[in-house]
Amino acid sequence: MTGMDIELNPPQGITGFPLGMSAEEVKAAAAEFGRANVRDEGSAERGRYMKVTALHPQFEIVFHCEDGATLTAAEVWIPRPGSENISVQFRGIDVFRTPARKLLELLEGMGLTVLDETLYAYVPKLSLGFTRVAGHEVPLDSDGEPLYFQAVLTGPTGYYDLLMPEA
Repeated sequence: MTGMDIELNPPQGITGFPLGMSAEEVKAAAAEFGRANVRDEGSAERGRYMKVTALHPQFEIVFHCEDGATLTAAEVWIPRPGSENISVQFRGIDVFRTPARKLLELLEGMGLTVLDETLYAYVPKLSLGFTRVAGHEVPLDSDGEPLYFQAVLTGPTGYYDLLMPEA
């Protein structure tokens, strides 16, 4: 069994994909995961901007190119079981193997501001966003929602700051 570690490094990006890299570089690097799907090539329209999806047999990463030309955010989806051992880490924590509510406790324990909206959670000053929304059956927590986060987005500085309550 081979392995792959993806490190979340907000607001700089993720392993191998620094925010600000060109869309052409994103497409080439994303194809190395297996297959790359490009939507709205070169578009910077609100709601219809360019996205490059890396399709690996066990997971997907959606690379957002909101300006149509450079990587502005990376969204990693929970790996599925398979021949590779894939982990997505943030400061030594396995994001998709740590129960969602425990993960948020650990982030708060690091002194980070966490906005928990049950299905979604945000770490505004760090530009991390999580979702528990699942499109298939997954293990559930005692609150009836998915036990683990299903995706995490790493964005640039200020990406989620507008969600901060007014001081």
